[in-house]
Amino acid sequence: MSNGIDEPAEPQIAIIGGGIVGVILALGLVRRKVSVRLYEQAAGFREVGAGIAFSACARRCMELVNPVVIEALRRCGAVSVSDAEDDDDYLRWIDGYNQHDAHDVSYQKPLSQIGGSGFRGCRRDQFLEELSVDLPPGVIEFGKRLESLKPREGGKVTLTFADGTTAEADSVIGCDGIKSRVRQHLFGADHEASYPQYTHKVAYRGLVPMDYAIEVLGEWKAHNFHHHVGPGAHLTHYPVANNKALNVVVFLSDPNPWPDHNNMVAEGTRGEIESALRGWHPAVLGLVKLLPDKLTTWALFDLGEFPAPKYNEGRLCLAGDAAHASSPHHGAGACLGVEDALCLSTLLGRVRDTTPGGNIGHAIEAAFETFDGIRRPRTQWLVNSSRRVCDLYHQSEWADPRRWVKAQTCFDEIRDRSFKIWHFDVDAMVQQTLDEFRKRLAEENGNANGKTCGGREYGDDK
Repeated sequence: MSNGIDEPAEPQIAIIGGGIVGVILALGLVRRKVSVRLYEQAAGFREVGAGIAFSACARRCMELVNPVVIEALRRCGAVSVSDAEDDDDYLRWIDGYNQHDAHDVSYQKPLSQIGGSGFRGCRRDQFLEELSVDLPPGVIEFGKRLESLKPREGGKVTLTFADGTTAEADSVIGCDGIKSRVRQHLFGADHEASYPQYTHKVAYRGLVPMDYAIEVLGEWKAHNFHHHVGPGAHLTHYPVANNKALNVVVFLSDPNPWPDHNNMVAEGTRGEIESALRGWHPAVLGLVKLLPDKLTTWALFDLGEFPAPKYNEGRLCLAGDAAHASSPHHGAGACLGVEDALCLSTLLGRVRDTTPGGNIGHAIEAAFETFDGIRRPRTQWLVNSSRRVCDLYHQSEWADPRRWVKAQTCFDEIRDRSFKIWHFDVDAMVQQTLDEFRKRLAEENGNANGKTCGGREYGDDK
């Protein structure tokens, strides 16, 4: 924490983690002329080639963070995940388990459709590659695995990396994902929130050439977003890569404990999916057959059981999955991470603009307190809601014709939860952020003489 010593009014920000949210935040700070350095532990960008989609709300955030983010999304081939010629761009749920027409084995019963998300889908790796094009030289350093964080008496934070090097910054923002090192430093090794928790769901992901997908699903179904739901599992697909590929994800319920929480992936096979989905609709099984023989099994972890009690302490802050890692069943984890990036870049831009020649320590702390107050309720709600909707997708009632009516009552709830994500007022969030920051900054300045820097490691005495 700051100790009242005058500091330069040009904040030096360190971001840990070079994923999509970390890079978007860096681009937001660059646009606002805030000095930023991004540290990534890998030797280069390494997002997997799976699909990702961004809602209209998230894309509005991208425009406000930095217009180059939207341009990167366009360059990487992002396309509407559904109803490309229709403003409603529906997400659809269909019966993936039962055959309702003995004379037409391709028929799947529609269950619900919800419009208004505005999702655009792309490949993760291609989007990150395009984002990196707009980072100025020298902003990102690769091969930097964080080992420790320590506040100094002058208010700065010392970062120590596994390669023996160190760096200094006025503040550190952890965008280093679900296994965040910054979160572990913030709460300490013995705190439950320092570690993610298994949701008892696994995922298998793959990209299928669109021509092959059309042979199985038909032209219209292949070009539009669908959840195929059934007992204990669901399959999701949507177009990516300028409609040249179909992103396919199979989600299975798993009652067993995950054997190694330090390794969230395992070798998997298409046969495992086929065994779990034995007896499902022919269209689902046909699409699964288009996946490779060898796949990766992704254990789905989140921060649902032990959510972070706060997203900040002093000069440290968490954002994106480092703060609120969610399972992917709303398709909104990255979207809310982009909202985080807008909130933080707005705050830190205001820190730079409102403390010329003065002490920035109190302003940074006020900014991070504001971020926690604005973002934590919404993002932690998402973590819980994502678990809830997956339970609805996996209802055992889908396999029992006597209980189909009960099962289908879930879609009003799913619609309400989805609308809370999609119809978020981004501009109101920005205004609320600025208003709260002004109030907190006044409070921080009023209490400045009572604050000291203890010089301890983050996470001590937790």
